[in-house]
Amino acid sequence: MSRETIEKIIANIETVIIGKREAVEIVTLSLIAGGHILIEDVPGVGKTSLVAALAKSIEGKFKRIQFTPDVMPSDVTGFSLFNQKTREFEFKPGAVISNIVLADEINRASAKTQSSLLEAMEERQVTVDSITYKLPEPFMVLATENPLESFGTYPLPEAQIDRFLVKLSIGYPSFEQEVKVVELGDKGRQAIRPVVTAEDVIRLKEAAEEIHASPEVTKYTVELVGATRSHPDIRIGASPRGSLSLYRLAKSYALYKGRSYVIPDDIKYLAPFVLCHRVALTHEAKLAGKTPQMVMEQILGSVVVPV
Repeated sequence: MSRETIEKIIANIETVIIGKREAVEIVTLSLIAGGHILIEDVPGVGKTSLVAALAKSIEGKFKRIQFTPDVMPSDVTGFSLFNQKTREFEFKPGAVISNIVLADEINRASAKTQSSLLEAMEERQVTVDSITYKLPEPFMVLATENPLESFGTYPLPEAQIDRFLVKLSIGYPSFEQEVKVVELGDKGRQAIRPVVTAEDVIRLKEAAEEIHASPEVTKYTVELVGATRSHPDIRIGASPRGSLSLYRLAKSYALYKGRSYVIPDDIKYLAPFVLCHRVALTHEAKLAGKTPQMVMEQILGSVVVPV
């Protein structure tokens, strides 16, 4: 039943996002894995539409934060306001207290505002005036950024990038796909309706946690991540958080494929999505025109896959 539920979410999103099956699958599975996503791409390819379609497919709360330099941390987390009638402080929740949060153009916010998301993303809670508020389940942050413009932006530090389970690029559609997008117009976005509830997503998360991963698969995961720390073209390798993230996403992927266990091919397929944004290349590798994706391909080819 879990596989049908996941397929239902994906099919619903695809009524809006044409021809980007892989990206839609990864975003949906990241939600089930309890992770967050950073979508970096040029303007107009459907980053915001993809996030909105996912949020509308789930009968939960959806909030959008349009980041600009003047957005304050309190706009994200919330603040305490003194009520003169009751003579007490009342908590006014910020945009992050929701199920799906779209952090649009996150690199336009100041470093202080960006860091206000850190506690929410990692601990699933916010602390305001020494009081901690738990975030609802499921909870997911989907952040977008435009890689072309650097004027007036604040690049995300490694500590924050590492908190994203996956970093995605949607890319331009093919000619046929773009024809369909133009023909569809805004009809798809207006017609999309919830197909699952927040409780259904929580059940999917619980089902994914029960998926079995053998000791060989676990060791293969750690070996892949470990290889990023010893590769000559990589200055900083992926942390143990990378191993945990890859392990969790592989369980969600196995659930989607209708299996009760993870296979090494799941790890191999998902590794570039999870690990490429967690590594920093050496200056020499960058000068040679190498990319994290190219280095990851080398690592996947060098680490022995368990049989």
